[in-house]
Amino acid sequence: MLVLAVASQKGGVGKTTLAGHLAVHAEASKAGPVALIDTDPQGSLADWWNARESLTPKFAVASQTNISDVIQTLADSGIKIIVIDTPPAITNSIGSVLKHADLVLIPAKPSPHDLRAVGKTVDIARLYRKDFVFVVNGATKRARINSDVLIALSQHGPVAPSIIHNRQDYAISMIDGRCASELDNDSVSSKEIDDLWKYLYSRMISNRSEMV
Repeated sequence: MLVLAVASQKGGVGKTTLAGHLAVHAEASKAGPVALIDTDPQGSLADWWNARESLTPKFAVASQTNISDVIQTLADSGIKIIVIDTPPAITNSIGSVLKHADLVLIPAKPSPHDLRAVGKTVDIARLYRKDFVFVVNGATKRARINSDVLIALSQHGPVAPSIIHNRQDYAISMIDGRCASELDNDSVSSKEIDDLWKYLYSRMISNRSEMV
């Protein structure tokens, strides 16, 4: 079983949208069965999942005190991929989540505020000796700041080659429990997420191979 945690100290960077989209694409790619875990008390991911008509991916809510048990239960039930959404703050609960992760995905919007905020998330990932990857999320097409942010992030760690742009179908699809590919599987948004998932999956597989 592989565990991907989506984490950032800063709110509003799109963690929940990314978590939902990546889990759906992981399921569609036949890497699953896939399960989502929501550890954010706000429950935005739970609201999205409850609005879904599809029974996949599976879903669970977890807290700092029971995250280990929830993950073990999912593993025992045959789940192969877990995607975890985390609260927008660096708390003890974040550490209890990240210690289970094979990879930590750190979203950052192309803004100076987001760049300043990534440091604490990186620190806790390194504290638990976890591999992490940045992804530029909510980018404006052809904006110069995108390349500036890529360069700045790369000085702190690896950056996913797939940039996620600010497109309406990401938000629109989340309203009724879907993702962009379920609105239009041939959309640019669908390809962006698919490319990101393939990169993250290959990195997690590579990390596991190195551990054997």
